[in-house]
Amino acid sequence: MQQHIATKTVSLIRLTRWKEFVPFTVPVTVFAALLSGQPLDWRLAAVTVANILAVAYAFMINDIEDAPDDSRDPARAARNPIAMGELSIRSGWVASVLVALLSLVLYAFGGWWVLGIGVLTVLLSHFYSWKPIRLKAWPVADVTSHSLMLSGLLFLAGYFTYDVNPGWVWLVMLAVTLISIYGQLYNQLRDYETDKAAGLHNTAIIVGERMTRLLMYLCVALAIVFFLSAFVLGVLPIWLPFVGVGVFAVVMYLYRPGMDMRGGQVADTSGNIQIQFLITANATVALWLALALVG
Repeated sequence: MQQHIATKTVSLIRLTRWKEFVPFTVPVTVFAALLSGQPLDWRLAAVTVANILAVAYAFMINDIEDAPDDSRDPARAARNPIAMGELSIRSGWVASVLVALLSLVLYAFGGWWVLGIGVLTVLLSHFYSWKPIRLKAWPVADVTSHSLMLSGLLFLAGYFTYDVNPGWVWLVMLAVTLISIYGQLYNQLRDYETDKAAGLHNTAIIVGERMTRLLMYLCVALAIVFFLSAFVLGVLPIWLPFVGVGVFAVVMYLYRPGMDMRGGQVADTSGNIQIQFLITANATVALWLALALVG
């Protein structure tokens, strides 16, 4: 009995696919809170966990709804406990709903604005994969909803916990969202053939592989422009970009995994630096957080 419970628990944790999003959910939330310039307190921990749970809900619903399609691809089935028969659809739904409810409880500690942002995040997480609506199957809507629920709204939850007047911080939010759009287009490019065989009509399939690559790099270029604009306007600390570039150079020199952020085969040249970029983001935000807590 105990072994059965332990096995189910491990499968439920796998269903969240936490390794794929915690490394960017945490720095995005903390980064946004730091940009507020306000003293940080325990609410940051509550909202960070709320963001993690909301994104976990998105991944759980995605795997529940995609289980029939994933079962056709051995690589995708291996990461989906429901496609592998380790969990029933019913148990997956029950666990998902509990995760969503807990995230909303934690969002409430950030105030009414943050709770509203949390509700929107959970709704997008649900409708993104839920088959009666399935935003992920609609061109433009797939990329927009994905970037908001996995980046833009997470950023706003962190920031609005301490300040509800972003001002020029909106530039940073747009930059972070554009990076997320790049990530979604990259994922669609990587899954291009599988998604096409499944009958999806997402953005990448509609515009084609070449245009998808162009859009990816356009998003990165615009994100850099917005980050630089925020730096010039004094939104970002003057030392932050220099530290970030320095850390990135060191990470690139010491670590070259040869795989993308999900640990799979690189689908595009940019995939070679995704892990290094994430390490840099986490290290830089951690340094800023440490300075803020000490100072």
